[in-house]
Amino acid sequence: MLLSSLGTSIANVGLPALAQAFTASFQAVQWVVLAYLLAITTLIVSAGRLGDLIGRRRLLLAGTLVFTIASVMCGLAPTLGLLIAARAVQGCGAALMMALTMAMVGETVPKSRTGIAMGLLGTMSAIGTALGPSLGGVLIAGLGWRANFLVNVPLALVTLFLVHRHLPADRRPSRAAATGFDPLGTLLLALALAAYALAMTIGRGRIGLLNLALLSASVLALGLFVRTEARTASPLIRLTMLRDPVLSAGLAMSTLVSTVMMATLVVGPFYLSRALGLAAAPVGLVLSIGPLVAALAGVPAGRIADRFGAPRTAIAGLMAMAAGSTLLSSVPATSGIAGYAVPIAILTLGYALFQTANNTAVMADVGAEQRGVVSGMLSLSRNLGLITGASVMGAVFAFASSTADVASAGSHAVAGGMRITFAVATVLIVAALAIALGSRHRESRHC
Repeated sequence: MLLSSLGTSIANVGLPALAQAFTASFQAVQWVVLAYLLAITTLIVSAGRLGDLIGRRRLLLAGTLVFTIASVMCGLAPTLGLLIAARAVQGCGAALMMALTMAMVGETVPKSRTGIAMGLLGTMSAIGTALGPSLGGVLIAGLGWRANFLVNVPLALVTLFLVHRHLPADRRPSRAAATGFDPLGTLLLALALAAYALAMTIGRGRIGLLNLALLSASVLALGLFVRTEARTASPLIRLTMLRDPVLSAGLAMSTLVSTVMMATLVVGPFYLSRALGLAAAPVGLVLSIGPLVAALAGVPAGRIADRFGAPRTAIAGLMAMAAGSTLLSSVPATSGIAGYAVPIAILTLGYALFQTANNTAVMADVGAEQRGVVSGMLSLSRNLGLITGASVMGAVFAFASSTADVASAGSHAVAGGMRITFAVATVLIVAALAIALGSRHRESRHC
């Protein structure tokens, strides 16, 4: 979990150095990040399903090995095109690692301690996200951009050793596993997700003909996928699973909440630099508050989920998120850094509570044969929320700031844009809270 999240965050800080090294535009080097995220988003459900069929430990070792080799390829890439291709391969390895790491919790941890395990995974993800910018900046300054990718190699080798040494061996795959994979469904879902991700990332929130064509292709591929899954004997995703109120609500809430969290990454740097007038170094320090809170809150959040129950903890987390987002939607620029940092800390604390509890609730009662695919669906919902948030919340921020170019907007325009963006974010969190309460009500009726 640490490696896959570090792989995302450490590449972002290196984009200016890559643009200079390859004499390329920012739009071109941005594909170093997008290729990785697209590969993960496209393959993560299929990765989980393959783990269910042929063995999670076996596939986790393979994914970590692919990630390791791709990291070497990235560090040695002579051209930008080869670097982007290597990053796509690295994303394939990361998809296996992300989906199967969460799925392995059910095989390694007693059910009564699932929350703590999920909280620890959340902590490692937050540490990877927070560590990337600072570690990447140091490596670029001292050793150059290639070190940003090569640093993954020793960490991945340690991971390979730990997986091989400590995770339980897979059961022998049954004969059904040989015919249980759904290649057509896998292809259609991959096409739908790739088209959607591209539609959301191309144009930076502006909808053009290409975006509309990609969205149409995504809807068409998704429709064909649903039709295929209803007819095949061994579907990639059993559509009846989505009738489970805990799973369907968990996926919907995860998408909404991740959309909101991306707003903090989109809006935060502009508000701190343009509205509060902070230099780059203080901006970086303030932006690290969120990941730091998430890292510190992960394990305690897991203990709370185990003690008081995942549904209650998820609702408490959403209420804290709503409070933090509401504060951000009404904070005056005159309140300075504290006026931004305190609500962000509340929002991120709520997110840590929610994510740990939601993952625990969804994964707690999943059968062993479905853990991989459900884990992949959870990770997919988070990725789709992040991708959607980058586009939609970015567009809301630009529109609310009343300017075509936010980077040149005045301080009052940016402050107003932030308030409106987080007012929209509050609405999304309230919607997630309504889903949580509705799901709990349906569960209590069934009981």
